[in-house]
Amino acid sequence: MASNNDSFAKTVGVALAVCLVASVIVSFAAVQLKPLQQVNKLLDKQSNILSVAGIDLTGKSGSEISELFANNIETRIVDIATGEFTEAVDAATYDQRKAAKDPAQNVALSGSEDLAKIKSRAKYASTYIVKAEDGSVKYYILPVHGYGLWSTLYGFVAVEADANTIFGLSFYSHAETPGLGGEVDNAKWKSQWKGKQIQNAQGEIAIKVAKFGGFNPSAPDAISTVDGLAGATLTTQGVNNLVQYWLGDAGFGPFLQQLKTQSSNQEG
Repeated sequence: MASNNDSFAKTVGVALAVCLVASVIVSFAAVQLKPLQQVNKLLDKQSNILSVAGIDLTGKSGSEISELFANNIETRIVDIATGEFTEAVDAATYDQRKAAKDPAQNVALSGSEDLAKIKSRAKYASTYIVKAEDGSVKYYILPVHGYGLWSTLYGFVAVEADANTIFGLSFYSHAETPGLGGEVDNAKWKSQWKGKQIQNAQGEIAIKVAKFGGFNPSAPDAISTVDGLAGATLTTQGVNNLVQYWLGDAGFGPFLQQLKTQSSNQEG
């Protein structure tokens, strides 16, 4: 019996030792790989921003993508409530997704004001300005997110210099159903967004996603309507809600209005 007990104790001891060694190895690997993970995360973000701006990244290496971003994109922080640029946080290190979960850095949303079903939003937003060779603005790229069917969709909307015409929309993170809601990644569907108007002539939010098959190219609101996704009613509604939220008065609406006012003053 004593021999059996000793054998059991030894077995447990060996198992614990193996677990301890494995834990040390995993922890060490995680610490060592963290800088590389951060670099890849930043590179993925830069790639998505460049892509929604229509910049071809085919065959580009990581260093080339980073160089393209540095040469073509200016990052600035916007106070969402006022629509004005701010230096309240460092544009180079600000993490908007993290801030949205921090009560000290966010604004809680509830009821009808939470159209995108995100529960809270950060007080400040990172915006990305794409410049032409002459230094003029080509696009403003705005981060957007909202709940679909199964997940929160995170993406970017590129808006032209007039602050009212959409150049493109792209999602970089979501868990919607492949072949249905996952078709938000489909290039053909995304191409519908180019040229759509955010506001109507009365200055009201007009951009929307219709239920699949509900888009009428002859309708008066066709310039602001995108056809929905086949078989993905809830994802379609989620995308509709998030673009209306983020491009409306509760989101980037004040910022876009600031840009329009500045443009009018410069022309005048």
